[in-house]
Amino acid sequence: MLKFAANLSFLFTEHPFVQRFEQAASAGFRGVEFLFPYDFAATELAHRLQQNALQQILFNLPAGDWAAGERGLACLPGREDEFGASLAQAVHYAQALNCPRLHALAGLRPAQACEDSLANTYINNLRQAAAYLAPLGITLLIEPINSRIDMPGYWLDSLPKALHMLEAIDAPNVKLQLDLYHLQIMHGDLARTLETHIGQIGHIQIADNPGRHEPGSGEIHYPYLFRLLEELGYDGWIGCEYKPRGDTLASLGWRPE
Repeated sequence: MLKFAANLSFLFTEHPFVQRFEQAASAGFRGVEFLFPYDFAATELAHRLQQNALQQILFNLPAGDWAAGERGLACLPGREDEFGASLAQAVHYAQALNCPRLHALAGLRPAQACEDSLANTYINNLRQAAAYLAPLGITLLIEPINSRIDMPGYWLDSLPKALHMLEAIDAPNVKLQLDLYHLQIMHGDLARTLETHIGQIGHIQIADNPGRHEPGSGEIHYPYLFRLLEELGYDGWIGCEYKPRGDTLASLGWRPE
């Protein structure tokens, strides 16, 4: 049976953040994810998880100055120390929340940047991060994000590049975070991609296209893909990282029984 996690940065935004845990549990979710926990005390979030019998599935490493437009640090030469500090901060929260997965945002491509320098910085940062996380039982995720609509200038913006980075990093606890919405925009051919790379996938996220709304609102045939994932034996979580067209509860009619 497929396992769906509510992304609390996208769902139940009708409520203050700390109240979304209860809303997710009441809606039948047993797992949650979100972008960042760092504006809240780890003890407060851990209490909300325990109170609502929820598992923390995933969150992102600090991404630099998000409000100023930064979208990660991992590929940025000269900011390796900052990346290391962000990893330590994320691990503090991951251990408090018993979270087994962390996603490292790659960052935006700097102007006049040397591609080899960006790639080497990314590989070295993630190799060191993977070695640090492995004894803690934490999987490090990398996600190709479309740079055409959602993150213009994002460096890790294709599946082939992400697969090449996985090969170069060469660590068993580094996996793909595959968002089918981004993948549809970048490449399409979702079923074949899942079939080909199911062994490299550590986490899946969903939204429909266009609009990044709930499944069933656009062109992606999610009932077929859900059946395929079951046939492939996928036993990981599926994060619901979509923007409801209206009320969150009204957007949940797509869920399989």
